[in-house]
Amino acid sequence: MSQYLSKKELVKEIVKCGKDPVYFIDNYCKISHPTRGQVPFKTWDFQKDLLYKFNDYRNNVILKSRQMGISTISAAYVSWMMLFHRDKNILVIATKFGTAANLVKKVKAMIKNLPPWFDQLATIAIDNRSSFVLNNGSEIKASSTSADAGRSEALSLLVIDEAAHIEGFDDLWTALQPTMAAGGRCIALSSPNGVGNWFHKTYVASENGDNDFHPTILHWSLHPERDQEWFEETTRNLSRRRVAQEYECNFNASGETVISSEDMGNIYSSCSEPKYKTGFDRNYWIWEEYNPEKNYLVVGDVSRGDGNDYSVFHIYDTEDRKQVAEYRGKPTTDMFSKIIYDAAKEYGNAMLIVENNNIGFSVLEKLIAAGYPNLYHSLKGTHEYLEQYRAEQISNSVPGFTTSQKTRPLIVAKLEEFIRNGLITVNSERTYQELKTFVWRNGRPEAQRGYNDDLVMSLAITCWVMETVLGENERDLQYKRAALNSMIKVNTKINTTIPGMEGYKSDQSHDKMNEAKKVYNDFGWIIKG
Repeated sequence: MSQYLSKKELVKEIVKCGKDPVYFIDNYCKISHPTRGQVPFKTWDFQKDLLYKFNDYRNNVILKSRQMGISTISAAYVSWMMLFHRDKNILVIATKFGTAANLVKKVKAMIKNLPPWFDQLATIAIDNRSSFVLNNGSEIKASSTSADAGRSEALSLLVIDEAAHIEGFDDLWTALQPTMAAGGRCIALSSPNGVGNWFHKTYVASENGDNDFHPTILHWSLHPERDQEWFEETTRNLSRRRVAQEYECNFNASGETVISSEDMGNIYSSCSEPKYKTGFDRNYWIWEEYNPEKNYLVVGDVSRGDGNDYSVFHIYDTEDRKQVAEYRGKPTTDMFSKIIYDAAKEYGNAMLIVENNNIGFSVLEKLIAAGYPNLYHSLKGTHEYLEQYRAEQISNSVPGFTTSQKTRPLIVAKLEEFIRNGLITVNSERTYQELKTFVWRNGRPEAQRGYNDDLVMSLAITCWVMETVLGENERDLQYKRAALNSMIKVNTKINTTIPGMEGYKSDQSHDKMNEAKKVYNDFGWIIKG
């Protein structure tokens, strides 16, 4: 629009652009198209809405599908901010330094390709590969995700690209927050990458109104050039997780969670409020009281004692495989020993299993000293179950359940199998929340950073024992019943007397044998022929 405007019209146009970033971008910004080269930037409706949100809200968190042009629209907004505002300090952070530098490159290209009369506002004074400074004092730079990123700077705007994919961003965010204390803004954008990371927590909290971020979700279907046919063709060869991550904006299905999103949905549907919340800390939740006609299993995991995890136990009905009670808290070792002892006694001297980690042994010793009658034992170095009376006579038996680096994946695999096949019922939302953040990290199943897996591992041991101990015992019982049922009583008696013996009674069997022999001799030629 252009170079032929009068001075008065130029001033009017500059004022109009300064007031409305959408007008500025739609009329003057250009972008590089992969097939058409440099083209005018014409924003779609959802991009316009996003630009207004950048202006209206100090902090924005954007959950997006791939290839929606959000990085580009963010770059355009940054171009507008730098041109029409003095002394703006903008920092771009991404999963890789190259990704952040690419966004800075887009900003630079947009500014350089503006009509010449925009030079009256500002021009590039210092030009580096991953940063540049305008002569109005505004500057932008790309940064890695190192711990000192942005330190000692007062930021006007922080752009976090692919925030969900930045490992350990919680700590970096803690360091960055003070740099925006003087009114700085933040744009955090990303496709989902599972649950439990900074981006997921920030987005969910923004939806609940628990922080000052404004949430926006951009599903693939908002793109005006995409339809169902496009989606099916694009995702035909992608895994369910990749589709959820890159196109469906689905947190639960996008990460490397041990339990699939579909199975997590089934667990959530079975969760319910406990009938009682009791105990000294009200952390002992009960769904069903003790039924003397049923058998129960109590499985506990003891806190390391550093304050970061919990002491927990589950109580399960072994017949219906249903959770009837659960505890999660941070009592002392002595107190936890008493809590789990009383709970197991209350449920009919249930088989009591405690993971025998370092502090777990302390709890086990207290349970043995208290004379608990149904404590789980195994052969040292194995998971071979020993009844308590036998274990007391065997030198290499150990109380409790042993989990090692080698056996942990096997136990977790049993948990996944039980949940996938609907073989176990979880009533507790606390357990559900832990399962949501239980993921594969470097081939090891564990909680995401900053989360706990105490209830999950206790549940995994529960599944393992149900299958390998109680299941085998039940099968052995069924085999014995089957063997007994297969035995029959035969009333036929063998006559061992011979002619001349007292009590001899002819049953004509010898006569029948002689008769059969005669028939064979007479007609055997037929058979041979």
